[in-house]
Amino acid sequence: MGLGMQIAYQGFIGNNNVEREAGVELVRLERAAQDIANCHLTIEAYRDASGDRRYDARLDLVTREFNLIPIERGSDADVGVAIHQAFDNAMRLLRQRRNG
Repeated sequence: MGLGMQIAYQGFIGNNNVEREAGVELVRLERAAQDIANCHLTIEAYRDASGDRRYDARLDLVTREFNLIPIERGSDADVGVAIHQAFDNAMRLLRQRRNG
């Protein structure tokens, strides 16, 4: 059974490009996440102090034992980069957990 993902958008309406980017990252995560059953991705759009639009991507992993593992967020002016950063942080954490 594959890894599931729910995506929540805050401050903007998601689109096919964002979902495609998240789907690619999910496939990458699935290869390394044997004990992960689900993940929740929240993407928030906001204006920084200078008025420029930025995106925060927050990822929570849910283990098969229903434990929640919060992942360090990704943040960038490009939503795709923010998503990639969040998934990179998840991959790094999973490697650390696997290596003890």
